Amino acid sequence: MKETQKFADRVIDLKASAIREMFKLMAKGDVVALSGGAPAPESFPTEELAEISAKILREQGTVALQYSVTEGYQPLRDMVVERTRTANKLAEYDDTIITTGAQQAIDLAFKALVNDGEGIIVERPSFVGTLNSARSYRAKLFDVPVLDDGMDLDRVEQLLQTENIKLIYTIPTFQNPTGITMSDEKRQRLIDLAVKYDVYIVEDNPYGDLRFAGEPKKNIKSLDPDGRVIYCGTFSKILSPGLRIGWVSAHRDIIERIVVVKQANDVHTPIFNQMMAAEFMKQYDMDEHIARLCKLYGRKCGIMLDALDNYFPEGCTYTRPEGGLFLWCTLPEGTDTKELLTRCIERKVAFVPGNTCMVDIDAPTRYMRLNYSAVAEDKIDWAVKTMSDVIRESL
Repeated sequence: MKETQKFADRVIDLKASAIREMFKLMAKGDVVALSGGAPAPESFPTEELAEISAKILREQGTVALQYSVTEGYQPLRDMVVERTRTANKLAEYDDTIITTGAQQAIDLAFKALVNDGEGIIVERPSFVGTLNSARSYRAKLFDVPVLDDGMDLDRVEQLLQTENIKLIYTIPTFQNPTGITMSDEKRQRLIDLAVKYDVYIVEDNPYGDLRFAGEPKKNIKSLDPDGRVIYCGTFSKILSPGLRIGWVSAHRDIIERIVVVKQANDVHTPIFNQMMAAEFMKQYDMDEHIARLCKLYGRKCGIMLDALDNYFPEGCTYTRPEGGLFLWCTLPEGTDTKELLTRCIERKVAFVPGNTCMVDIDAPTRYMRLNYSAVAEDKIDWAVKTMSDVIRESL
């Protein structure tokens, strides 16, 4: 059979995540990966979770190992709402459900709201998982540049005036991949634009708790006047990505539709994992745990920025994030980071080339994403110096 006959139209043009494929390549050798998007392995509360899981299986094993409700484990839902209510100012009409990671929350929102051919405005660059999800529902993607204070809202308004836009997707705090944070002024203007042109906003906030410098910003959801913001959060960056626990808070009418599409997806997020997260929050101080993470990531980010200041060639620039896991580098004109990556991997260091974070993933770019959270502190300086040597040779 022809390729187009074997597979559904919506997946014909999908490509495997270049970042995930890179992990396979790096697993073959001793590569220092500045390319990851994971939390620091040393941050995982392994001993605490080991004790918690054993207790759950002893005392509530039949509950933990059984089917459960799609909306999620109620004690965990209550804790999530309590933790986020102040920051998000959830309205009476809002509801919250547990999802299998924040990426599922985003995917379910797209599935519930977006028809074939309808437009989604995304940031340029943006999170590759979101881009692939939108493509799978045959949405039309419109990208707008991320400036020093967040997405270019003048360009957003131009698109809202001229295109069939259903929703706007943004990571406003410590954006992936740039590390940039949207200003409070832009957050309010984004809400105003959404109201004016009657579109939804999907606010993805996986990194917001990981602030190690600067002043906190208001979540966009906290400015939501009428239930048009779909807020996605996760435990992946503050507890464990392997537990695969996220959540989505939105108007109950939207949540009702998301529940239905989730039932067709995975019925419910693993209940055992939800019980572990709930018990951890019950027994331990989550704020204290997050404070330790912020201290760790602030130190690692500082080491990377010092190395970039010391080694990167003239003409290279990079963001200086106040939190999160990433920073974004811009190399001189004419540099192709896809080609550069091959040479860097030969020297046992890797990064994410910028094209993987773009709507047009085949276009050459002079950008790269660096991650400082998952790499050992004593290897950051060497990795940046090695990469800088390769860049100098290419120039």
